Amino acid sequence: MDELLQAISDSSRRTMLEQLRQGPASAGELAELLTIARPGVSRHLRVLREAGLVDVRQEAQRRVYSIRPEPLAELDDWLDNYRALWSQRLDALHTEVTRGQQQTRS
Repeated sequence: MDELLQAISDSSRRTMLEQLRQGPASAGELAELLTIARPGVSRHLRVLREAGLVDVRQEAQRRVYSIRPEPLAELDDWLDNYRALWSQRLDALHTEVTRGQQQTRS
């Protein structure tokens, strides 16, 4: 889980993942999204690959990347417990706000 969280902590890598949600893309296409040099793009792609977030296949001279949803599903499961906590707290806040509005009207 730590490797996954570190991989998605970088905004450049999140940008690449957002693009890959639309479908497979070449390394060059992903590089066009970023304002960093190609070696930096390659390092980011390696981090995503090592974290299991992307698959890569060779097509002639191009490397084509695609997203792997399984690690993100694991993260989603882990976050689910925290969502429940926040949902309860937000429901309680809503109740208090509504109660305060009713008291103001009276």
